[in-house]
Amino acid sequence: MIQKVKVGDKVIGGEKILVQSMISKKIQNVEEIIEEISEMERAGLDIIRLALPQIGDVEFFKKIVDKVSVPVVADIHFDYKIAIKAVENGASKIRINPGNIGSEDKIKMVCHACKMAKVPIRVGGNLGSLEANVEREFGRTAEAIVKSCENNISIIEKCGFSDIVVSLKASDISRTVEANRLFRKKHSYPLHIGVTETGTYDMGSVKSAIGIGSLLLDGIGETLRVSLTDSPLEEVKFARKILKALGKENYVEVISCPTCGRCNYDVAKVAREVEKQFSDVVVDKTYKIAVMGCVVNGVGEGKEADIGIACGDKKFVIFKNGLVLKNIAEENISEFFEIIKADMKKLEK
Repeated sequence: MIQKVKVGDKVIGGEKILVQSMISKKIQNVEEIIEEISEMERAGLDIIRLALPQIGDVEFFKKIVDKVSVPVVADIHFDYKIAIKAVENGASKIRINPGNIGSEDKIKMVCHACKMAKVPIRVGGNLGSLEANVEREFGRTAEAIVKSCENNISIIEKCGFSDIVVSLKASDISRTVEANRLFRKKHSYPLHIGVTETGTYDMGSVKSAIGIGSLLLDGIGETLRVSLTDSPLEEVKFARKILKALGKENYVEVISCPTCGRCNYDVAKVAREVEKQFSDVVVDKTYKIAVMGCVVNGVGEGKEADIGIACGDKKFVIFKNGLVLKNIAEENISEFFEIIKADMKKLEK
């Protein structure tokens, strides 16, 4: 049983997989950050994280917390006082590395503040910051990431604190996935998953999809961040795409064939138009629309679609749940869109 951790009004370890991101702007840019978080929330953001390098940053942190509706996580290194101040000023969760916070007494004070305020702590292991003794014993391996993570968890647990979210990350997909799999076999803390330092959007999104997707298919991961050298908004948008592709969220899914020499119409054009008209419709189940190139395999391959279309000789076949609904002339393809609209009306929220 995965432990549930409350972060503001959200629950990590609940039914929904939560999407996180982190603001890259300096925290002093309060109004810009508030606007950015609002835009990200509209795109599907659940939790946002802010870095607080200096004690004076807490006043800006509070202004942001007071103006946004998503839980805000304070990311702190080195100074335990910043962590305590952040908790006092509305942090819904803090992210720390116990090893760089300082003495046991300082860590205890942070844990006490979090316990009193019912604020969870995120800790973890990262291939980029392995302790020297761990790296000597295990090398730069998935096992080393897990061991480093367990060391950090034990420090927090010794303080009588167990409201913990865990992350195990590397810029390498294989070691990230393996580390999370190894950890999940031994522990029930909820996992914040993602591949770190993936690079720019083009390759970073691919690496994130593979790493995050692999873990989610294993049933591993209660919250996630797509880490890109790009805008946080793009991180959120791509995270939602991953969840939709894995069937973790309801959406309008367009299934379209790659086409071949049998195809007699512009499949890509029709598929793009379907996406344009219907991708933003909110539905209470995933609604599948198939746009297929020919009748040879089209109806069969689109059998699981709620509605679909395939091209024959100068005419189209419209099918519903694998059964032919009607034939229409090529010039009447707009009728396909009207049928979709009528069908989806029943499913709109």
